Amino acid sequence: MTLPDPPLLLITDRTMVRVSLEATLERSFDGGCRWVVVREKDLDPDERLKLVETILRIAEPYNAKILVNSDMKAAEIAHGVHLPQGQSCTNARATLGPDKIIGVSAHTVGEAGAAASAGADYATISPIFPTQSKPGYGPPLYLNGLKRVVGKVTIPLVALGGVTAATALSCRRAGADGVAVMGTIMRASDPAMSVYDILNQWYAGDDEAA
Repeated sequence: MTLPDPPLLLITDRTMVRVSLEATLERSFDGGCRWVVVREKDLDPDERLKLVETILRIAEPYNAKILVNSDMKAAEIAHGVHLPQGQSCTNARATLGPDKIIGVSAHTVGEAGAAASAGADYATISPIFPTQSKPGYGPPLYLNGLKRVVGKVTIPLVALGGVTAATALSCRRAGADGVAVMGTIMRASDPAMSVYDILNQWYAGDDEAA
């Protein structure tokens, strides 16, 4: 699949935001974000469904893609689902059909390859750099590890974990098809500027290629 454009995946955590999650996402869309995974795991299913409905309304004028982490019912009204390790991509595809986006969290080349074989549209690969947001998933892969995974997997890979404006271009140079960010944007005093800065660095690679 072709990733949403631009290929910046924003992962939500409403406990980090300075105002409301809704306002944070609207500012993120103003800054150029067009791809979000709603990850509010602590909400009960009904609350999460209502939140996703609200976010979809906010996202519609921007034509942004909204996915939901692991919640298949909410994913049915959204643009797709992002699956943690251990949740079946095959079952998700059977439930959601061919047109929904399905992503999978991967932390090794084996997990990324399995996601590709199961029909995932993309996989996040993490952690690339040290991060407080992704503890317990093994040591950071760093850029050399990212390069090794990219060379062995056929679906788009999105670099996750410690990614900032300062590291976005290095992830692109290492072969990542996109980057995923949580804390850098969720905690920002101005999410629009954080998104803009990350995208500005990511697209600096276009100038190099010209």
